[in-house]
This record gives sequence, C-alpha cells and structure tokens, in this order.
Amino acid sequence: MKAWQFILFALCAAPAGAAETIVGRASVIDADTIEIRGERIRLNGIDAPESWQRCEDGAGGEYRCGKDAAAALDAFLAASRPTSCIVVDHDRYRRAVADCVRADGSSVNGWLVANGWAVDWVRYSHDRFASEQSSAQTKKLGIWRGQFQLPCMARAERTGNKPAC
Repeated sequence: MKAWQFILFALCAAPAGAAETIVGRASVIDADTIEIRGERIRLNGIDAPESWQRCEDGAGGEYRCGKDAAAALDAFLAASRPTSCIVVDHDRYRRAVADCVRADGSSVNGWLVANGWAVDWVRYSHDRFASEQSSAQTKKLGIWRGQFQLPCMARAERTGNKPAC
C-alpha cells in the first residue's frame, strides 16, 4: 500500500477528527522515537534498545546495539521519504504514539522488528509483530544475533524502577 493510500484509508476509516496524521521528513531520536516537524513520535507496539544500551554480538564481543538500531532506522527512512504517521495515542511524555509508513508504504514499526532492531512489545502490540519477530530471531538479525537485555528491562535496571514489560 502506498503512503498516500494508507493516509487516505486511515482518514476515511476513522470518524471525522479522530485520526491525527503527521507527515514529513523524519529525524531519528532513537530506534523507536522519531521527530517530524518538531513533533516527537513514539513508534507504536515496539521497543528498541536505548542509545546507551550494549548487546553481545554472538561471537563474544559487545556492541552499542541501540546506536546501531538508530542508524539502521535512519538509513531505512532516508530511502523513501516522507514518513506518514497515524497517531493512535499519546504517552506520559506527551509524545504521539503512532503507526508509521514510508512513502513507499513500508511499515516503519514492522520493519524494525522484522530486521531485529526492535522487539514486539506485546503489552501494546497484542502480538501484532509476532511473525516479524520470529523471523528475525530465526535469521539472527540485529539484536537477535547474540544476547541482549530487553529494552524495558535495561531502562528499569538503569533507573531503579519497576520494569514496564
């Protein structure tokens, strides 16, 4: 589905005023947060490693998986602009929570999980990205090539808070 078709479908399928759409050139904040025209957008249903987070690479080494995930997202978005996001909610940080697609219609959220740069956050996705995650695990893509701590667990450990997962 092309981006304009996705936007048209979303606008027609929702009651008037219900679906907020944000369209523009996306800048990557981290692998599950982008910014379009000054609006911070948290990608719906996924959780990606934090920029400071480190993972094991499967060969005994360590790498900055959060940084690598953000760089992969940046390259993916740059290949087909603009990015279109349908807002489904707002989080406690007042960021829009959205499902986003590139101009070619490719799901940004799904691509991150399918390529191993994010996990299906079942608490919010209700297993929406389960098949993408299973495929990434089988192929040992991204963070699945070695050992890693779930991003929600890493955040909780770093802040001393209860995990959100």
